[in-house]
Amino acid sequence: MYRIYMIEDDQGILEAVKSKGAKWELQIIGVRNFRKILSEFSEIQPHLVIMDIGLPAFDGYYWCKELRKLSKVPVIFLSSASDNMNMVMAISMGGDDFVAKPFDMDVLIAKIQALLRRTYDFAGAMSILEHQGAFLNRENGTLTYRDTAIDLTKNEHRILSLLMENKGRIVSRERLMDLLWESDCYIDDNTLTVNVGRLRKKLEANGLSGFIHTKFGEGYYIGEEPA
Repeated sequence: MYRIYMIEDDQGILEAVKSKGAKWELQIIGVRNFRKILSEFSEIQPHLVIMDIGLPAFDGYYWCKELRKLSKVPVIFLSSASDNMNMVMAISMGGDDFVAKPFDMDVLIAKIQALLRRTYDFAGAMSILEHQGAFLNRENGTLTYRDTAIDLTKNEHRILSLLMENKGRIVSRERLMDLLWESDCYIDDNTLTVNVGRLRKKLEANGLSGFIHTKFGEGYYIGEEPA
């Protein structure tokens, strides 16, 4: 089932799209907090986003621009302002399609299905991991924090990806070394310590202090200390 993240403040429209989408095996997930859209996006890992333009706090153009820093996930704009200027703005900000309100539900579903076919017949969804406001794109290896891209080496990306994927759980040193060995990077225990140390310094230099924790004798973890 495809997951659709719908950023819409009209509850009636949201519920109607949810009901219609369910009939086509589309899981429509509505926004919960209009100030935490990026965090919700990384949590949901949607295959497609439906974005209203007129939203509380920041408008849909702003959020689309922010999402585009992290992902190429397809975005359909919804708006009651259907003039050419809004359509041009929607596409220029990274939108893939535009639907004017009021809209025919069957037309919206057809546009969703067409975008899903075009996108996922050829490529899988981009995987975004988030912790403490930092977003790791596992597809292209980029880490973004407060609008700043943090350069990672291949080893640093692999280490951070495994730790973020297992947030709240200890990842053993052996498992990390196995991961790097699988990628033809032959490292020993001391080299792993150096790699983790460099990664920590890089994160701290960009305002992410205390991001990676050590469980002595066991390994590393991020998030709350495991019980």
